[in-house]
Amino acid sequence: MNGYTNQYLANTIYSASPEQLMLMLYDGAVRFLTQGIQAIEANQIDKRAYYINKASAIISEFAATLDHDQNAEVAESLDALYSYMLNRLQQGNLRNDTQPLEEVKNMLSDLRNTWAEAIEIQKKETAPKKQVKYPGTDAKPVQQYKSIATAM
Repeated sequence: MNGYTNQYLANTIYSASPEQLMLMLYDGAVRFLTQGIQAIEANQIDKRAYYINKASAIISEFAATLDHDQNAEVAESLDALYSYMLNRLQQGNLRNDTQPLEEVKNMLSDLRNTWAEAIEIQKKETAPKKQVKYPGTDAKPVQQYKSIATAM
């Protein structure tokens, strides 16, 4: 990558919200698993391990950052799911098998889409209500008052 690409990526990451970062990590894990599957199919053992390890690191980070105080039941369920995913990735890596990687990739894609939907729902619920504009009131209120005041 050139310097401009690196700077763009750094700016994207630093300016992203926590929700956007989470979705980016899910996207990265899915991308790494796709590359890992391609490496297995091409019999590139070193690349297979590299990409599976990258995806595993992201999943491990998801597990490590679960907030068990916020909603213990959801956190425990996600923790068990992440553990299962890591186990499946290990099996795929050891056996040079694409099936466990495909399984985890599909699970991550589903989770990513679920989180994206939840984020959109929360945005809609917390978004400020739009004010209704009535015909003839296009000017800002302050401008309307100024024009009325100068006409007096």
